[in-house]
Amino acid sequence: MNMEIDKMSLPNYSVVMLGATGAVGESVVQELKKHSKVNRITLLGRNISPDIKEDYIQQEIIDILDTDFYKAFLQGHQIAICTLGIGEASKAKKEDFIRIDKLAVIDFAKECKKAGIRHFELLGAVGSNANSSSLYFRTKGELVNELKALKFERLSIFQPSLIQTPTNRYGFSQAVALFVFPYLKPILSGRLRKFRGIPVEQLGKAIAVNLFNNNEGFEILHWDEFNNIT
Repeated sequence: MNMEIDKMSLPNYSVVMLGATGAVGESVVQELKKHSKVNRITLLGRNISPDIKEDYIQQEIIDILDTDFYKAFLQGHQIAICTLGIGEASKAKKEDFIRIDKLAVIDFAKECKKAGIRHFELLGAVGSNANSSSLYFRTKGELVNELKALKFERLSIFQPSLIQTPTNRYGFSQAVALFVFPYLKPILSGRLRKFRGIPVEQLGKAIAVNLFNNNEGFEILHWDEFNNIT
């Protein structure tokens, strides 16, 4: 009886997501659906998934570059997850990469903050550094700094290396990486462990389950953390 009372007294979680139709985003949603504590999910993006039938999941097609299209949908949520990003950043124009992977995310986070969202989770990238000479890693690092400045009660930055998907989504270069990375695991030890590849399902589970950990403040999560979150 006491165990049943304790379960009933657990808080419910309401989550809004941007970028849920990508590989990682889809994995996060599948994991969130397993948890009875999540009673409301709002998915914002350029497309919707026809496979989602649950009545507590709301899908909205929006213009991700115009906050007026979606800010009303943020109300009433506690948590925001952002997995938005250009799939092949190396092949994108510089201005498009910055617009999607940085500016759109910052605008989303600002609106989340205004809406009273307390916990913000971001899919980033290992090696992010605002002082990097690489446009990709510098942009990702600048994004983290701007998110920190918003002072969410909790800010979780997930920084994977190669995300291992069941299928090759981006052509020859990804095919090579997906083949090679599993063989590199024994070599990537010690401080290099954070550069190990991570299966997309495992990363999605880590992002989802991390919501239920009672942490506060700013946290960066790498390969070890992905595997230790329960």
